[in-house]
Amino acid sequence: MLTKRYSMMTEHELRMEIASLNDQAKKAEQLGMVNEYAVLERKAVLAKSYLLNPADFVVNERYELEGDPGVLFQIEYMNGVFAWGRRNVDNSKEEGIPISLLKKSKRESI
Repeated sequence: MLTKRYSMMTEHELRMEIASLNDQAKKAEQLGMVNEYAVLERKAVLAKSYLLNPADFVVNERYELEGDPGVLFQIEYMNGVFAWGRRNVDNSKEEGIPISLLKKSKRESI
């Protein structure tokens, strides 16, 4: 089966894919398939990133991480739908975060 890349999907196709992934993830969770659930959740997060505009995310700004309260992520550079940077935790390593996991921080940027 040939699957279309998220980058090639229309907004409608992405929304349908996200709904399908969420349904599959819910079923996997109910069946206790932890690894399958995690993979489907990550796919949904990535698909959601393609519904956002990377230009709305600003280098050197800090964003809160969805699902990780109190942790801020400072963008060093953008690459497609991934923001690369560091968390505000000691000795944090550079990492890429799908932009759908970032939300505007109520704190000031530096």
